[in-house]
Amino acid sequence: MKVWVNGTFDVLHIGHVSLLKYAASYGNVRVGIDSDRRVSELKGNSRPVNSWDTRFDMLMELKSVTDVVGFDSDDELENQIRIYEPDYCIIGSDYRDKKVIGSQYCKSLIFFDKIEGHSTTKILNHG
Repeated sequence: MKVWVNGTFDVLHIGHVSLLKYAASYGNVRVGIDSDRRVSELKGNSRPVNSWDTRFDMLMELKSVTDVVGFDSDDELENQIRIYEPDYCIIGSDYRDKKVIGSQYCKSLIFFDKIEGHSTTKILNHG
């Protein structure tokens, strides 16, 4: 089975690891990560903390991740998902009532409950 997960994955933490481990229980996980330019646009000029190359390398070292690709726009993200044709798209439950880009190309959309108290923003703001 093919599984798609995407996000910034700027500062890896236990929430990311848990999401990817959960995703791997469904099959081979391809992770789409935002370009550095897109992260800055979405998260502010102080981000990303880690460059795309560093984020790519860190994710590829995780045993739950099969492959990592990048995208620089909503259209590129949607196209990556369309081409990959995943059986499952797994995304944080905070997107439950929002439009999920590329979900029409997934056979099944699964929401993952984020681990309370673990986020990159919290780490960066509180250490």
